[in-house]
Amino acid sequence: MRRSVRIFKRAMDLAAGTLGLAVAAPVMAAVSIAIKVTSPGPVLYRQRRAGMIRGTGQVKLDEFWCYKFRTMIPNAEAKTGAVIAQQGDPRITPLGAWLRRTRLDEFPQLFNVLRGEMSLVGPRPERPELIRNLALAIPFFEERMRLMKPGLTGLAQVNLSYSGRMPEGSTLARLKETLINPFDLEGIEDSEADDMRTKMLYDFAYSASLEHFWQFLRTDFEIIVRTPMVMLFARTGR
Repeated sequence: MRRSVRIFKRAMDLAAGTLGLAVAAPVMAAVSIAIKVTSPGPVLYRQRRAGMIRGTGQVKLDEFWCYKFRTMIPNAEAKTGAVIAQQGDPRITPLGAWLRRTRLDEFPQLFNVLRGEMSLVGPRPERPELIRNLALAIPFFEERMRLMKPGLTGLAQVNLSYSGRMPEGSTLARLKETLINPFDLEGIEDSEADDMRTKMLYDFAYSASLEHFWQFLRTDFEIIVRTPMVMLFARTGR
């Protein structure tokens, strides 16, 4: 990442994080009350998430506590351990499904942005234990975080569904077999790695934009402008 991009990106994170919290405060208060009324358990949920890989050479992910509004039943992983949430996951509450669809569950991560653990725009932060398994199935998966902080929103987030699935009828969906299963292997349809592999492609594309200041600025501006449309109408890429 260019030095000018890194400095401007951090300044933008501080400004957007402060303004975002001020504007979102009433919405966050309403969401907190709704969670408390509709489901037993805490309002906020925290998880260890993998952050940026610093430097070059050996892979060593930063880890941090990521905060979200709770969208699942309490102790959702008590029996299963760390697993990726799937479409129609029975652990997700009715309100939680709506919060995920509108991305409102991500608002508490503005605190992570202000603390410098996340950026306003970047790859989605994944759980360290899941990344270790995914890296075995997807070559270079961990490299999506090289010298780049995870983001509250991002290129993958505005183009794919919450879980990372390609929107039906999109240009990308028509290329699904080429992108996900180029060797026509049998028995791997709809594997958990499929959506993550698609996310990775977008994350690498975003990473490339950070090498040129004006390209970075255009890309971040487009993502930020599209994010409210995704939140309000669940309108992802076509």
